[in-house]
Amino acid sequence: MVNKMMVLKYVLIALGSYLFGSISFSVLLSRKMPKGDVRKQGSGNAGATNMARVYGLGAGFKVLVGDMIKAGIPMLCGKLLAGEWGLAIAGLAAMIGHCFPLFHDFKGGKGVSVGGITSFFVDWRVGAMVVGGFLIGAFGTKKVSFGSVVGAVMITVGAVIFHVSTPRLILSAVDMCIVIWRHKENIKRLINGTEADFKPHRN
Repeated sequence: MVNKMMVLKYVLIALGSYLFGSISFSVLLSRKMPKGDVRKQGSGNAGATNMARVYGLGAGFKVLVGDMIKAGIPMLCGKLLAGEWGLAIAGLAAMIGHCFPLFHDFKGGKGVSVGGITSFFVDWRVGAMVVGGFLIGAFGTKKVSFGSVVGAVMITVGAVIFHVSTPRLILSAVDMCIVIWRHKENIKRLINGTEADFKPHRN
């Protein structure tokens, strides 16, 4: 009975976290703006970076905060309801919801903001490594995509260095793979030298 109850908890955590993660703040916010859905502008991505590129840093920051909240709350609830595995399941489900949102035609972001907040739930030191790697990579090259890939790698490197629990290590590794996979076209352009510099819209 205990095992069945835990399985039920895991299923409910996964479902709730996915649905919560499927709320795309970039889409909801951009639809109220003159240019409309951000997925039809700029890079076509429903993330904070493209939001900043199309509508300015203020709009991008709002989306960033919203994306972090929609991942942070499920992980907090998952941890309270089912411990380490609850946290990991919630984090992964929220990431999948962010990238493939049920409410927005399964066309979401690339997982960077969600991966960022996840790294702090894994371990605050891992989070610091992720932020540091992102900032160095992004500002050093003027390419947010490069910083995002570096940050993604850092979450797993940090998780290994600081010997986090198995659920958190799995969460870190899967998040890293998702972010890198979602950036595969950017990586091709980085290799070819055709990736554009990040230039936020100036209001």
